[in-house]
Amino acid sequence: MGTLLGLGAVLAYQDHRCRAAQESTHIYTKEEVSSHTSPETGIWVTLGSEVFDVTEFVDLHPGGPSKLMLAAGGPLEPFWALYAVHNQSHVRELLAQYKIGELNPEDKVAPTVETSDPYADDPVRHPALKVNSQRPFNAEPPPELLTENYITPNPIFFTRNHLPVPNLDPDTYRLHVVGAPGGQSLSLSLDDLHNFPRYEITVTLQCAGNRRSEMTQVKEVKGLEWRTGAISTARWAGARLCDVLAQAGHQLCETEAHVCFEGLDSDPTGTAYGASIPLARAMDPEAEVLLAYEMNGQPLPRDHGFPVRVVVPGVVGARHVKWLGRVSVQPEESYSHWQRRDYKGFSPSVDWETVDFDSAPSIQELPVQSAITEPRDGETVESGEVTIKGYAWSGGGRAVIRVDVSLDGGLTWQVAKLDGEEQRPRKAWAWRLWQLKAPVPAGQKELNIVCKAVDDGYNVQPDTVAPIWNLRGVLSNAWHRVHVYVSP
Repeated sequence: MGTLLGLGAVLAYQDHRCRAAQESTHIYTKEEVSSHTSPETGIWVTLGSEVFDVTEFVDLHPGGPSKLMLAAGGPLEPFWALYAVHNQSHVRELLAQYKIGELNPEDKVAPTVETSDPYADDPVRHPALKVNSQRPFNAEPPPELLTENYITPNPIFFTRNHLPVPNLDPDTYRLHVVGAPGGQSLSLSLDDLHNFPRYEITVTLQCAGNRRSEMTQVKEVKGLEWRTGAISTARWAGARLCDVLAQAGHQLCETEAHVCFEGLDSDPTGTAYGASIPLARAMDPEAEVLLAYEMNGQPLPRDHGFPVRVVVPGVVGARHVKWLGRVSVQPEESYSHWQRRDYKGFSPSVDWETVDFDSAPSIQELPVQSAITEPRDGETVESGEVTIKGYAWSGGGRAVIRVDVSLDGGLTWQVAKLDGEEQRPRKAWAWRLWQLKAPVPAGQKELNIVCKAVDDGYNVQPDTVAPIWNLRGVLSNAWHRVHVYVSP
């Protein structure tokens, strides 16, 4: 969302006092508008027949001034078509503060948002998914389905897209791997990747914003309102990244280096989604980083990166680049917006006026996490005995060794039973499902159910959200709490 080219991101600045120009009936030609493309001349944009001077907002744009400047002197419609979250009444009300006039009716009005839809070819999705945004599509499975199976079925695996889903031809697909100095660059077809030794591993993917909605309850944050479902587990198969890099002549070096990935999804400017991981992780066979072409025994679904995606076990989902088109080794991490200007954590004291993205490292491994999937918050449970279910996971291959559950808000605790595959030391790439059957205290009318997980480094979840709140709402891993009622 950080690259939104438009004004949707101003929601983070609703309390910012800008000197808005007074609404005017002044008439401008498209030629006049197109000449206002710099701070010196003023930065103007149009929407439909209206003209806006957004000069004062440019430096406040969370995606960076350069992204907003791409629309300078022209219509917002092409970008609002890509990021449909802008086309809402409250965003239009904010934009109205910057209105300075109207386009000359003799000029052809810019095309409406609906006339050009880059999402028209997106795949059909499962109706059970809880949608957080349609364009780009982002959705999570309902909690009760999420932990019904250890392996998440492909149709309800959570979906995190930043851009329209590309429709790629597997016969003409090529993965470009930049060779090392003295090595040979590779252009690999899908068949070429199948010729590398095939590896299969079970890996849980979690979005950095999982459970962001709980941070929003403390204070507004910028990002999709993920609940507990921005996490899923699959059996992935493909070639090891270290084998492919080795064929291109790469090897570990004494100086710091990073493997940069570029997807084949892109915005109207041709900017692709990108991310990177340290070369040391990429080249380590024990890290088991895959260039995956199968998901749960089937070719990757389009929403999940067909024909090839990166799978980086134990690492935040943002680095698992989908629709992979290019791999290179660089002395610095990816310059992608999503690596440098997003997916970073900050102190609760940092706001959008003071944030310095260069001061924080990019998220790689995630902290220990757990959540309750049954019963649901606000549900009524039977007296006598209650069954509580959920998931637990930790980043970096750290195994979950215990899940503690409380029925009284954390005053007393019971240990849940862990289910799922046994976890290998330092390679606990997948979650543990857990459950607890516990007697309901006699006469109790309500239960405040809480869970917290502990990993093999004895890392444990913090008890409340406020101390870990951050302006992007990432790394939300406080004790998960569910309030239920007991039937008489």
